[in-house]
Amino acid sequence: MKHSRSTLLVLSGVTAVLLSACGSEDVAGTSAPASGSTAAEKSSTPSSSTASSAASSSKSAPAATGDTTPPGTELSVGDRAVVPFEYGTDKSGTIAVTVTAIEAGDNADLAAFGEKAAGIVPIYVRVTVENVGGDDLAYSSVSLRAVGSDGRGTGVIITGDTPKCESESAPKSFTAAGETYETCVLQGARDASAVTGATFGKGGDYDDSPVLWKR
Repeated sequence: MKHSRSTLLVLSGVTAVLLSACGSEDVAGTSAPASGSTAAEKSSTPSSSTASSAASSSKSAPAATGDTTPPGTELSVGDRAVVPFEYGTDKSGTIAVTVTAIEAGDNADLAAFGEKAAGIVPIYVRVTVENVGGDDLAYSSVSLRAVGSDGRGTGVIITGDTPKCESESAPKSFTAAGETYETCVLQGARDASAVTGATFGKGGDYDDSPVLWKR
C-alpha cells in the first residue's frame, strides 16, 4: 500500500521551498500520510531537550518481546525497539520497529522532484515493523527521521518514494500479533556523511526523547 504524495522541503534559515512530485494512488482509495516527517510535524531544529536526549542517553540492549523500549534508548542498526504506537485518532497499539539499514542513495534518484532537489542526497531508512499487541493497525504507517551526531535533523524534509525506496503502509492483514511488514522511509540531506542515525519519536515521552538507531 503506497502513499499518494511526495514532497521535498529544504530549510535554509527562515526560507523554505516546497516541491511536489506525483506518487501512486493509495490502494484503499484514500490518502495515507507519508512516512517521513511533514513541515507541520517537525522542524529542522528540534528543541534542546531532543538533541541532548539523543546525545546523552546511554546505550541499551534491545527490548525483549513484550517489553517497552524506554524513551531515549540508543540502539544499533539491526536492533529491535518495542514502542507504543498511535495512528490517526482511532488506531493505537504496540509495535516493534527494527531499523535494518540506513543507506545513502544518489541525487539522480530524486529526478522526479525536479530542479529543487539539486544538491540533495536521498537517505534510505529501511525498516521492519511488527504488530506486537495484536491490535487492528491495518493501513497505518510509521515515521522515522534521519539525524546527525548531534541528534538534530538534516535540514531537509522529504517524503514519498524513489525507485530504490518504496514507502509502504501496513497491509489490511496487519491486525494480529506477530504480523510484520517492511518499508523504506525516504529522508534527505545535503551531506550524506553527516547522517549518523535515525530516530523514532512520536507519542508521549518519545516526542522529546526519541529512540535512536546508530549506524
